[in-house]
Amino acid sequence: MQDKTPLLDTKGLVFLVVLAAAAVLVPILFLATPAGSSLHMPAYLVALIGKYLCFALLALALDLVWGYCGILSLGHGAFFALGGYAMGMYLMRQIGTRGVYANPILPDFMVFLNWKELPITWWGFNSFSYAMMMVLLAPGVLAFCFGWFAFRSRVTGVYLSIITQAMTYALLLAFFRNDMGFGGNNGLTDFKDILGFNVQADGTRAALFSISAIALGVGYLIARAVVISKFGKVLIAIRDAESRTRFIGYRVETYKVVVFTLSAMMAGVAGALYVPQVGIINPSEFSPANSIEAVIWVAVGGRGTLVGAALGAVLVNFAKTWFTGALPELWLFALGLLFILVTIFLPKGILGTAGEYIARLRGKPPATTTPQPKPAE
Repeated sequence: MQDKTPLLDTKGLVFLVVLAAAAVLVPILFLATPAGSSLHMPAYLVALIGKYLCFALLALALDLVWGYCGILSLGHGAFFALGGYAMGMYLMRQIGTRGVYANPILPDFMVFLNWKELPITWWGFNSFSYAMMMVLLAPGVLAFCFGWFAFRSRVTGVYLSIITQAMTYALLLAFFRNDMGFGGNNGLTDFKDILGFNVQADGTRAALFSISAIALGVGYLIARAVVISKFGKVLIAIRDAESRTRFIGYRVETYKVVVFTLSAMMAGVAGALYVPQVGIINPSEFSPANSIEAVIWVAVGGRGTLVGAALGAVLVNFAKTWFTGALPELWLFALGLLFILVTIFLPKGILGTAGEYIARLRGKPPATTTPQPKPAE
């Protein structure tokens, strides 16, 4: 009998309900509640939680390739940053004559560096639709080309992780250069408008928050639809026994390239939503440390759970916000300790361990979507 796995399980339904409630209630508490009220949500908190939602979408994208296909990418921060730069370039083109140098075509940093004309890489970014297309294409094409060569060469395991990290570090160095035309060390900032709306206005901030919540929900539905499909079953087979899957007759490289490209495009969307909410994008977003931190989010929440990955991103970044405010010098030690403790005591993460515990209480076998030990060859 064919397996009829539902698109939404209990965890997924609760997750989407929480996102929908947040998308509606947070703007109401921010815009419609008086500033003196205990229920009023300040602007900084709206932007902070919106940033967490963008990180949650990045974690979900990473979990799709790591949790379900066994591809440990230490370069997903590069796809996130490329999506962010595509959005930042659109926002820079909207400044027009309101910049310091009042140049209708060139951004301020190009005028300062004595650029005479707009580089070809910036053409078209005055159009929102073109920018959104590049949000998907820039990380997607990079992931496709990278995956095409890496997976066809059968690079796997720690070697693949190292070259993904090398990829993002190479982009970090490239974007730091002023002659690349992307703002160099300072990056892109001083944004004014998005689709004609003031990016600093309360209404725009509330709208960006709601869009981030909706994007996370849509990203979850896409990822969930992938993993419960026949395509997703093959991905899990590749994760657990790649050689056997190849010997059966599946084109393992094709499956890997497709899911890697899809994951990169999701990460690009996360980066595009992140930039207008934080107000800046610079080469530090390409830092390999950011990609490693994303791996920790997924490990803490639960690899191979999707919802757990998003939960881990929110929890770890909340802890980061608190630690960097109260004990900034201890944050990196706390993050390392957290990863060690989770690896030793919660190898399936918070949600994976909780699901296993609940299954035992109900007398049911634990779910098999999380990575299992590989059988002896």
